[in-house]
Amino acid sequence: MRTTVRHIRDMKRRGERIPMLTAYDYPSAQLVEAAGVPIILVGDSLGQVVLGYDSTVPVTLDEMLHHTRAVARGATSALIVGDMPFLTYNVDEAQALRNAGRFLQEAGAQAVKVEGGTRIAPTVRRLTEAGIPVMGHIGLTPQSIHQMGGYRVQGRTPRAAARLLADAQALEDAGAFSLVLEVVPSALARLISQRLRIPTIGIGAGPDCDGQVLVLHDMLRFHTEDGTKKHAKEYADIAGTAQRAMTEYVSEVRSGAFPGPEHGFAMDESVIAELAGQEPSARPADR
Repeated sequence: MRTTVRHIRDMKRRGERIPMLTAYDYPSAQLVEAAGVPIILVGDSLGQVVLGYDSTVPVTLDEMLHHTRAVARGATSALIVGDMPFLTYNVDEAQALRNAGRFLQEAGAQAVKVEGGTRIAPTVRRLTEAGIPVMGHIGLTPQSIHQMGGYRVQGRTPRAAARLLADAQALEDAGAFSLVLEVVPSALARLISQRLRIPTIGIGAGPDCDGQVLVLHDMLRFHTEDGTKKHAKEYADIAGTAQRAMTEYVSEVRSGAFPGPEHGFAMDESVIAELAGQEPSARPADR
C-alpha cells in the first residue's frame, strides 16, 4: 500500500520519527524504498549531485519530471514528492497549478515541494484546494541562494527567527502537509516543531524535528571531494569503493587477467575447426 500524506501526519501524532531520503533514478528509488523509507524526495538537488550544475537554479521542469518518472517506476509504496524547480511556481497561481499538476499526472508523484514562506502561502492554498498535496520548505532555500548571499544558517536573529516562525505557521494554515526546515538553529527548529500540527523534516536543523532528510549522494558519499557537510552524516563511502573496484578492473584488463575463461561462452569446437579449414573465398557471405 502506498504511503499517503495522512500516514505522514499520523506519524507525528504518534510521536514516530519520519525518515526521508532523496532519489533521482529507478535503482536508487528501489534501494531507498527497500530500506523502509516512507517518503522519497525527488529533489532539485539532482542539479548538483547528478547533472553537475553549480546550484539548483538551472534545473528545469522537464529534467525534474524526467527523474521523477524514473523514481516512480522504482518505488511503489513510498510517498513520492517532486521538487518544483526555480520559477515554475513563483510567477502566478495558474502557472503553479499547471506545473504541479504535471508532477502528479505525468510523473507519478503524489505530492510536490515548494520553497518559501508567507509569500508563497496563497499558492500553497490554491494547490491544496485543487487536490495537490504540498510539502513546504523554509530556512535555507537553495533556489534563493543568490539573494541570500550563500549557504548560511537562517533564523539566528530575533527578527529572522520570528519571520521563520510566521512562515511555518502560514504554510500550515495554507494546507501544507509537512515542512522542511533547512539549516535552522536547533532551538528554533524545536520551537517550530512544537508549534505546528504538521510534521517538520529537518536537514541541518537539529534532533527535535519530527523527521530528517539527507541527500542520498551525501550520506553514501558518491562524490570524490574532501570534507563532509556539517549537517550530513556519511553512512558509506561508495565513491571510495567504486574507485578501488575500477582501478582493479583497469589493472586486470591491461594485464590480461580479465576476462578469464569463466567469463566467456562455449560453442561446438567442430564448427570452429570447419571454419578454420575453409579457404577465405569459400566462407559464406555475411547476412
